[in-house]
Amino acid sequence: MQVLVAGGTGFIGSYLCRELLDRGHEVTALARSAEGAPEGVDVAVGDVTDPETLDEAVAGHDAVVNLVALSPLFEPSGGNEMHDRVHRAGTENLLRAAEEAGADRFLQMSALGADPDGDTAYIRAKGAAETAVRASDLDWTIFRPSVVFGDGGEFVSFTTRLKELFAPGVPVYPLPGGGRTRFQPIHVEDLAPMLADGVEKDEHVGETYEVGGPEELTLREITDLVYEAEGTGISILPLPMPMAKLGLTVLGAIPGFPMGPDQYRSLKFDNTTDDNDIGAFGVDEDDLTTLGEYLGVA
Repeated sequence: MQVLVAGGTGFIGSYLCRELLDRGHEVTALARSAEGAPEGVDVAVGDVTDPETLDEAVAGHDAVVNLVALSPLFEPSGGNEMHDRVHRAGTENLLRAAEEAGADRFLQMSALGADPDGDTAYIRAKGAAETAVRASDLDWTIFRPSVVFGDGGEFVSFTTRLKELFAPGVPVYPLPGGGRTRFQPIHVEDLAPMLADGVEKDEHVGETYEVGGPEELTLREITDLVYEAEGTGISILPLPMPMAKLGLTVLGAIPGFPMGPDQYRSLKFDNTTDDNDIGAFGVDEDDLTTLGEYLGVA
């Protein structure tokens, strides 16, 4: 199968490209730069926000995977309207190119809680993108993962970045809401084979899968694991959510500050699956890597 992976030089994309190569597929990574592609992967230079760059890149491919995404953890450069430009409009551009090129399959990376009427720009844009995918003429599959961790990912470093933003130079860590927001981290090496199955197998056509790791952890528990792995002690100071909202609203107005009100809103709801769909890929939770195992502090 000829597979185009949009975002194929990124964190998840590089793992998926290698997985597809190992399965005998011909893989092309669509990216804004030719740098960073895994060995054996062709590169097509293009941008999902620029439709004119997509037609030639998509031509000749049987399947298209859309992994292009902006992080929900930080406010994007250019403001929150970039979420709509990249996630909703970018997906629509890629769908059009895939349909016109005669591709058969389309795999969309979405997010838990994706909803066109959601609470954050990221969630709304992801929800609108899902709507476009379902309305297409392609055989589609949608994945909604919880946060993904692994070598090259940003989630683990996110906790230390928060410390640098809120309490630099002091041994106290003020966590919004005391860090009660729950996550279900999934290791990228566990996720990539599921994505590859989604590309290959007809049984996954027309399905939306919520996938997460083997355990639910609060942000506080994740923070403790990360600092334990670094051999650093940390004292958690619960930061009331109203204070977090005020602080992020004020700080978010400062040019260059990487967080804002949307990040506060995202911490108000859990990032966990209602029913972990990993079983659809023949996977059991005991087969998955925990965050503690990855960090070496299991």
